[in-house]
Amino acid sequence: MSLLELHDISKSYGEGATEVHALEDINLSVDDGHLVAVMGPSGSGKSTLLTIAGSLEEPTLGEVRIAGASLSTMSRNDKARLRRRTIGYVFQDFNLLPGLTAAENVALPLELDGVSARNAHQAGLAALEQLGLADRAGHYPDELSGGERQRVAIARSVVGERRLLLADEPSGALDSTNSEAVMRMILDACKRGVAAVVVTHDAHLASWADRVVFLRDGQVVDHVAPDLSDSSLATPRA
Repeated sequence: MSLLELHDISKSYGEGATEVHALEDINLSVDDGHLVAVMGPSGSGKSTLLTIAGSLEEPTLGEVRIAGASLSTMSRNDKARLRRRTIGYVFQDFNLLPGLTAAENVALPLELDGVSARNAHQAGLAALEQLGLADRAGHYPDELSGGERQRVAIARSVVGERRLLLADEPSGALDSTNSEAVMRMILDACKRGVAAVVVTHDAHLASWADRVVFLRDGQVVDHVAPDLSDSSLATPRA
């Protein structure tokens, strides 16, 4: 089953001579348990695609469906509930709350959804430990490096029972070792049935995906399935 479906999605900004077409007639589906990587040059519409898929922005034309439900029929509160319970989003600028520790930032979505503070905190610590941040759990965002803040944001996006993960350059601030740790965490989520869409410029990380979609000037120009018969690419998906 396709958890995420984008049907004939277009997005324009401005009007008349200043109108910019960020996306044109995008069709994309992502099944439960699958990882799709999105690549393309800067300005090709990759981030816009993610914000529309995550209900953070409305398309000009077309329909987005998540778990069979059309976003166009949802109220603002329904969309907020969907984002809180179903969608994990990793932003390029992290979006961590400065007044909360790393563990509190990770646990927050669970607490907002009614999980007890104790259980949410335990789940947050487990997610941080998986990314090598157990010793930084009590630190605030301004006490963490850029790479550490990125990993906290990743942990927050996968904690709990999220069904859709949307990540915009999740390894952008990380070295190769931590980049692989992040991708393994995303793949672990996919093994639990999570559908994931990851925007990346890193061809090696994209090779971990089930499918790679290429955007240019707001349009899908190609899509490929990495050749996992190559042993250098097969290991991450094992």
